[in-house]
Amino acid sequence: MNESPATAGPPRPGRILVIDDDPTVAEVVAGYLTRAGHHVDRAADGPQGLALARTHRPDLLVLDLMLPGIDGLEILRRLRADADGADLPVVLLTAKGDETDRILGLELGADDYVTKPFSPRELVLRVQSVLRRSRASAPAQPPAGPLVSGDIALDPQARRAHRGGRELLLTLREFDLLAFLLRHPQTVFSRQELMERVWGWDFGDLSTVTVHIRRLREKVEHDPAAPSLITTVWGVGYRYDPATGEQDGPA
Repeated sequence: MNESPATAGPPRPGRILVIDDDPTVAEVVAGYLTRAGHHVDRAADGPQGLALARTHRPDLLVLDLMLPGIDGLEILRRLRADADGADLPVVLLTAKGDETDRILGLELGADDYVTKPFSPRELVLRVQSVLRRSRASAPAQPPAGPLVSGDIALDPQARRAHRGGRELLLTLREFDLLAFLLRHPQTVFSRQELMERVWGWDFGDLSTVTVHIRRLREKVEHDPAAPSLITTVWGVGYRYDPATGEQDGPA
């Protein structure tokens, strides 16, 4: 996986929770992440993993979908329903043939996934890419000021967004995607362009973008079934269209 220069270089070490009931997989994943400089906690079943994620919030969660007690999708669903877990970065471990579960995981707010069997080095790269993006709210340069479009207000520094005075519980990628669209109104971007400019990857599964667009619409559109803000330009991509009469720009 190649990344853009803006996201190149190893991130600072983080605390990572690995939830996987296969001791061999968990040991390999933990070993590679530890050698990459991260502190790793492990859980072997769903209930233990969910409890650890809630009581000792990690910087990132590596989550297997097939788990005893509580499966990975239910863990993800419960974490996303928590105020403290709404933006927790999550990388899924999925079986190669479980496309339906993988898409559902993305719809529930997973940031990335790796299919089994996988290269541990690829997993480390994925983890570090997501960590890097999650920390983009504190760059060396001062962050851009708040963005306002109609009743949508987004503060990049605080990483908080509201619509009509109600706070939007956005995942890491959803927040970055909304911020990007607000900064580029009435401009069409293909899924590949969004993957490169929001995710920082020059290749990957483009369904990831599709799923995140769908989830974002569910949170910002008055009628997600008939979107008026994030519109589809058939055969090209997506465009952010402020409502008629709205003025976009800094608050």
